[in-house]
Amino acid sequence: MIKEPMLVTSGDFEAESHFYPRVLNAHIHPLVRNLMDMGRERIATRFCHLHPEADPEAVHNLLSSTPRFFRWGGCDLFHVTSETGMRQVVVIETNSCPSGQKSMPRINESMEKAGYERLLRDSFIPQMQSRKKVKGGLAVIYDKNHMENSGYAATLAELTGEDVWLVPYHESDHNRTIEFDENLVMHVLHDGQRIPIRAAFRYVTQQPWNRIPPITRTLIYNPVLVCLAGGRNKLVASKAYDFYNAARANSGLRINTPETIWDVSKAEVPMWVQRMGGIAVVKVPYSNAGQGVFTITSQRELDAFMDMEFHYEHFIVQSLIGNSKWSSQSQFGRFFHVGTMPDRKLNLYAADLRFMVGAGPNGFFPVAVYARRARKPLTDDLNDGDDSWDMLGTNLSVKQADGSFTTQPERLLLVDSRDFNRLGFGLDDLIESYMQTVMCVSAIDEMAQGLITTKGKFRRKLFQSINPDKRFNEELVL
Repeated sequence: MIKEPMLVTSGDFEAESHFYPRVLNAHIHPLVRNLMDMGRERIATRFCHLHPEADPEAVHNLLSSTPRFFRWGGCDLFHVTSETGMRQVVVIETNSCPSGQKSMPRINESMEKAGYERLLRDSFIPQMQSRKKVKGGLAVIYDKNHMENSGYAATLAELTGEDVWLVPYHESDHNRTIEFDENLVMHVLHDGQRIPIRAAFRYVTQQPWNRIPPITRTLIYNPVLVCLAGGRNKLVASKAYDFYNAARANSGLRINTPETIWDVSKAEVPMWVQRMGGIAVVKVPYSNAGQGVFTITSQRELDAFMDMEFHYEHFIVQSLIGNSKWSSQSQFGRFFHVGTMPDRKLNLYAADLRFMVGAGPNGFFPVAVYARRARKPLTDDLNDGDDSWDMLGTNLSVKQADGSFTTQPERLLLVDSRDFNRLGFGLDDLIESYMQTVMCVSAIDEMAQGLITTKGKFRRKLFQSINPDKRFNEELVL
């Protein structure tokens, strides 16, 4: 594990260090290449054709808009169907600094840096160039995923012609590798030096609000404000989606989510699980990387959850998407996983799709796509003692005893000519996934804008009313 800041220079990019080995020789699936090359106008036209209820002007405006704060995000999506065979893409969560570059085959073989270059060139650098209030260097700060973040640092160094600081910034690194001065300018601490930073690419995912202020004078891409507004806060994200859908009820634009109950105390969890037919998902709203998610399909799993101790006071409860014979009963009906295509043993698996997007001066664009399958096949029946998480949990991250993370790439499904066919996805499903991701990013950006005063100050009292968890609010660094 890298523990100290290091300088990355132009020419340091080595593809073998920033992509999974199997990605280097993978050939992108033609359908995925088509989507990446379609452009906003063609995507909007096709989406409107498939959704006659959608207002074409609203769709075009959405895709060509530039978020104020949330310029880079990714959604985890499930491909589901109902009891009557109505298929759709459902949003599970949105991430404000998502992984994905190391898992994405190149669209163009001549572009060695692939999505690293496109995201930085078309999104980060234009935003950086529009902010010239602070003098200083450039940095990539991170608390996991050295493979991708070293790739971002090397690519940024080459695109700008400047050396870039690659800085580990775990909770224990606060005021050790990075500090903020009284003017909210970030400084890298190295060998007794305090190096001011004018712009930083952030991949700090574990409780970033306890060491990074929501708004800083140093440009942070994305600011922690975005995490609070829903990018790393599932509770506020659910409210942001609800506000977004209500505001666009007449435009035909809608974010699809499982039924979600927010601000649930631990004592209330059994009642909401019962309300959903004894099957539900309970989530710690502020966790990520597959942590703090509990699938409840039996009294045993509910009892195990209730016996646990939690730092935070509030949870969200969502309808569970499982098999056609055991899914939650929600106000929208019952949904279950379409799943992967059956393998030779006739097993199919629950899988999700991660869709990463960027946004720049000309609007949104797709960056990377990959999928992940669960550990065990999805079965028709649940036996007493079965661990439903093994059949439903798709996240590849595994937390180690020392707090660090490792990954299980054997469950990764690439969008290449081999793996992609196992998903049963078509081009229209990809377009739907892209549009859902763009809407989620826009919804969270609107929430973030509402949390800032006209003078650019964080509206703490408003945030506390939206997110009333006392323990969470005590963690905020302002």
